[in-house]
Amino acid sequence: MNKSAKTAIIAGAITTALTLGQAHAAGSANTEKCYGVAKAGKNDCKAGPGTSCAGSSKVDAQGNAWMLVLKGSCEKIVGGSLAEK
Repeated sequence: MNKSAKTAIIAGAITTALTLGQAHAAGSANTEKCYGVAKAGKNDCKAGPGTSCAGSSKVDAQGNAWMLVLKGSCEKIVGGSLAEK
C-alpha cells in the first residue's frame, strides 16, 4: 500500500470518528436509536431487563441494546433496526 492510500484511509477513519462524535453531541435531532449493532459493553443505553444503562450489553449485536447513530443510517447497517428485536 502506498503512502497516498494510507493517508486516505487514515483521513477517512478520522472523518468517520468526528462525524459519529458530532452525532452524539448534537443530540436527538440528528440521531436515532439503532438496535442490534453495538459491540458487547459498547451500547449507549438499555440492554434489557436488569441492566443499568450504557455499557451493559452482554453480547455483540444484542437485539435489545441500542446505540445512537446518524439519522437515516441505522437500517443501512447490517443487523440494524429502529425497533428492539
